[in-house]
Amino acid sequence: MKQEKLSQKEALVTEVAANLKGAKSVIVVDYLGLTVEQATAMRAELREQGATMQVIKNTVLRRAAEEAGLEGLEEFFVGPTAIAYSEEDPVAPAKVAAKYAKDVESVEIKGGIIEGKAATLEEIQALATLPNRDGLLSMLVSVLQAPVRDFALAVKAVAEKKDDEPAA
Repeated sequence: MKQEKLSQKEALVTEVAANLKGAKSVIVVDYLGLTVEQATAMRAELREQGATMQVIKNTVLRRAAEEAGLEGLEEFFVGPTAIAYSEEDPVAPAKVAAKYAKDVESVEIKGGIIEGKAATLEEIQALATLPNRDGLLSMLVSVLQAPVRDFALAVKAVAEKKDDEPAA
């Protein structure tokens, strides 16, 4: 019985370590004070953004972070702890966590992991202000289109000017 529980805990640590390694960002949140409805809404919002939220014991998180080779996170794993993470969009968990930290007084972002490195509260708040992946891609496309559009307008203006000039 004791051996079975130990192997279950080891499997959980391995699973959490894999999640921490594979995530683009992990946000560590003190969730105490969230009502059941708020927690459900937060999870649903994270799911819509392609992210996940889990409440995990701090000892499991410490061991998983160590197994994943992540350093500097021990200070975040104190008190009631939930993690929000995404394997696709590094901005999504930060945005949702920041929204709930702002709206619910007792919710607090402790810190997190961005691209495999420990991140402070300030870094996470800066990340939360960025547009999501789709927004960034549309901004990039807009920037790439601008020179082509400007060139096309210049060619059109030259062609119209030539049409307006009297024939020699």
